[in-house]
Amino acid sequence: MEISIPHDEAFKKLLETFYQEFIELFFPELGAMLDYSETRFLMQELLVDIVGEEARELDLLLETRYKGLDGYILIHLEPQSYRDNEFRERMFIYYSRLFERYRKDHKLIIPIAIFTSDEVREEQDTLEISIPDHSILRFQFLKVELRKQNWRRFIDSDNAVAAALLAKMGYTTREAREVRREFLRMFMKLRARLDQGRLALIMSVADLYFKSDRAQDEEILRELIDDYPEEGEVIMELMPAWKRWGYEEGIAEGMEKGIEKGKEEGQAETIRKLLLHGFSPEAVSKAVELPLEEIKKLM
Repeated sequence: MEISIPHDEAFKKLLETFYQEFIELFFPELGAMLDYSETRFLMQELLVDIVGEEARELDLLLETRYKGLDGYILIHLEPQSYRDNEFRERMFIYYSRLFERYRKDHKLIIPIAIFTSDEVREEQDTLEISIPDHSILRFQFLKVELRKQNWRRFIDSDNAVAAALLAKMGYTTREAREVRREFLRMFMKLRARLDQGRLALIMSVADLYFKSDRAQDEEILRELIDDYPEEGEVIMELMPAWKRWGYEEGIAEGMEKGIEKGKEEGQAETIRKLLLHGFSPEAVSKAVELPLEEIKKLM
């Protein structure tokens, strides 16, 4: 079992930044009851896990107002990327600790688990304890199983979380190329209302899930530049995998050719390739660190 720390950190940052979009996307009825104008993340809570006999930090604990109760509530967001047979018990322990500490100041505590595994399976969300003819405990948390979500449901959405997690939804191998293209189309719609930092976060998270295919990337990029010529440059600048291929690797290749054929000739060839692929003279000038006038001479 392998747990990706970079993935966990990126996913946590996505939830922290777009918590409203996340709740509205997967739990719209709950989202309609929240007053997001008074929302904050509490400091990390150190909770003792008596089952695992270890202390764990509760990273994502959101405090907000609930309209129906006219008071503050807590929302506990718990991402889970691997199978854990004791996960239900752990969620109950977290809830118990939170209830013990915050019950006097918060009228409601809502636990939500986000399952991010690539494996499609039925994740258990209920812990029950009973004796004949009597139920002692029934604890059920809210859950999202990303791989069981149909990706086509989200492609017309302008929700940032839907775009970032599209590659984590359920789709077939034959649909992978279409998913990648639709993600980029969604991203271009988001550019109209999000700042560069949030756009870069969406791109970074999505890049963790898409499997890079250089030939396919080039083909999709050309399609998008043809359909949206004004957007192609921005996509390249913000997509980490494509940026490495389109700028850094392309320039490095040109430098290698420069050794064989002369540095100046090799760099000129690289510049022509970048221009041919749809990059603006200004973007190429910045990438290869040459004056704009020199770039235009090679057009």
